Amino acid sequence: MDEIVGAKGILTEPSPQENDMTPIRKIGIIGSGQMGNGIAHVIALAGYDVVLTDLTKEKVDKAIELIDRNLTRQVASGKITEEDRKQALSRITYAENYQGLSDADMVIEAATEDETVKRKIFVALCPFLKPEAIIATNTSSISITRLAAATDRPERFIGLHFMNPVPVMELVEMIRGIATEDVTFAKAREFVGTLGKTTAVSEDFPAFMVNRILLPMINEAVYTLYEGVGSVDAIDTAMRLGAHHPMGPLQLADFIGLDTCLSIMQVLYEGLADSKYRPCPLLVKYVEAGWLGRKTKRGFYDYRGEKPMPTR
Repeated sequence: MDEIVGAKGILTEPSPQENDMTPIRKIGIIGSGQMGNGIAHVIALAGYDVVLTDLTKEKVDKAIELIDRNLTRQVASGKITEEDRKQALSRITYAENYQGLSDADMVIEAATEDETVKRKIFVALCPFLKPEAIIATNTSSISITRLAAATDRPERFIGLHFMNPVPVMELVEMIRGIATEDVTFAKAREFVGTLGKTTAVSEDFPAFMVNRILLPMINEAVYTLYEGVGSVDAIDTAMRLGAHHPMGPLQLADFIGLDTCLSIMQVLYEGLADSKYRPCPLLVKYVEAGWLGRKTKRGFYDYRGEKPMPTR
């Protein structure tokens, strides 16, 4: 530790981690896609300043437009006031690069579900952050310990897996890496609570809890389609009405993004070395075709017309 000589003798200067009761006020978010803009929406509505960055300003501008539309819907339904909407939007600003996140108390990475991409982001980000800043990742499946190792502060790194759509879903899955310190975990958990979300704590195993249960079910639904047991419509109808799911597994896969579903299944398959997690060849084929679900207008359903139509 550094030492400071004061009038009454030698004072020991606490490390950033020891002197870490400063409140979280400003949040940086990397990635303005489906998850990033939802996280920004919720955090700004909770009263925090948000700095949003992405590869281009156009992506952030589109994200802010979407946030405005979603906030407007909340006003129309009586969940928030018009003043709440205006205040939330006023708290969201754009950063051209990571230097714009230099005064953030926490940075949440919400980039694509690709470990190589995420690690590159953390390596580039860390030199610009203040020493006490916490880094959180919104990964839905990748090892927190491995991602933390790409940073200069693994003790201040944590997984905060928000559920999609973020403004609607009540859960945030919290995952600590092997080096995550207690004060980081406590501050992150308190922060999530201020967003009106409930936390569920998972150990750092492939896909954590939610996706370890959910994605194999979706993958099995794709196998059921692949093997001709049922059609897209029959499978989704069976699970909506027979298991009382709010949407069928193939419809849900399209909503999540088939590329994301495949990435998570690959993490499970490689991380647990169990054949039951092998991605269905049909899921692989759809991703190779670029049919990724709603975001590309085609997946297990075709969204280019007035009504989604099954593609098989």
